[in-house]
Amino acid sequence: TTERPKTAMSLAAGIGKRMRPITATIPKPLVEVGGKALIDYGIEALLRNGVDHLVVNVHYLPDLVRAHMRKRRNVRVDISDESDALLESGGGIAKALPLLGPDPFYVINSDTFWIEGYRDNLDLMAAMWDDSAMDILLLIADMKRATGYDGRGDFAMDVEGRLTRLEERDMSPFIYAGAAIIHPRAFDGFGTERYSLNRVFDRAIENRRLFGVRLDGLWLTVGTPDAVGAAERVLVASAA
Repeated sequence: TTERPKTAMSLAAGIGKRMRPITATIPKPLVEVGGKALIDYGIEALLRNGVDHLVVNVHYLPDLVRAHMRKRRNVRVDISDESDALLESGGGIAKALPLLGPDPFYVINSDTFWIEGYRDNLDLMAAMWDDSAMDILLLIADMKRATGYDGRGDFAMDVEGRLTRLEERDMSPFIYAGAAIIHPRAFDGFGTERYSLNRVFDRAIENRRLFGVRLDGLWLTVGTPDAVGAAERVLVASAA
């Protein structure tokens, strides 16, 4: 077994246009669901699973995110500042690579979270990680166990967990659940300009080094104001 990731990046730079009017005055990662900021669900999952170093990128209302992160005493936090230009997920991670170090790290979207099943999903991912075969391992949700998603799926998955893109008319129940383990080599040759992480996924697919692990539990994504109430209802029901 390889070392489990000790470092993680939380992607917190987005503007959250679809969340207006909530996000007019508050960045999306700080929107509260069930009395807790969205970003804190992912961070708490990371801390439960041995992460001791967090990198958080900021762009929109960055001072609010910085102030929120200063409350965290139990973990080292580095801020990757994208105030000058929003870099999207790919460029944002590439810019933060010097802070993230040479080993595989977790990446987590600050606006998705899940209700754990029988075992922590980040623990499941760390156990599945195979450095010799993988550059990227994605947490993959099944649409039937997700709220707030409408689309045709993201990937096809083979029996070994290797992921490929869907053909044009295909449907798949598998969606990227907003958490990954990434080895820095996945970014070899990529710059720090603005681009989506999907470009990095696609190159890993070409190299047959993109894998997925199925999420155990329920996945919730909060993309619109309506989705907040839906997610809160699921949280309440799951705690009952």
